[in-house]
Amino acid sequence: MTLTDIILWPGTKICQRLGVDPEADQGLIRSMFNMLVYLIIILAIMWMILG
Repeated sequence: MTLTDIILWPGTKICQRLGVDPEADQGLIRSMFNMLVYLIIILAIMWMILG
């Protein structure tokens, strides 16, 4: 597994679970899911640090 595969893993798994090809639309759907996953993780970490 490459670093890229590890970073894109959450979006790939969500797409597979929903039955969407992760490579469709040049990976834009997978990128959206990755951004949502990492947004939640980063916000949770920031709230723990600042809160």
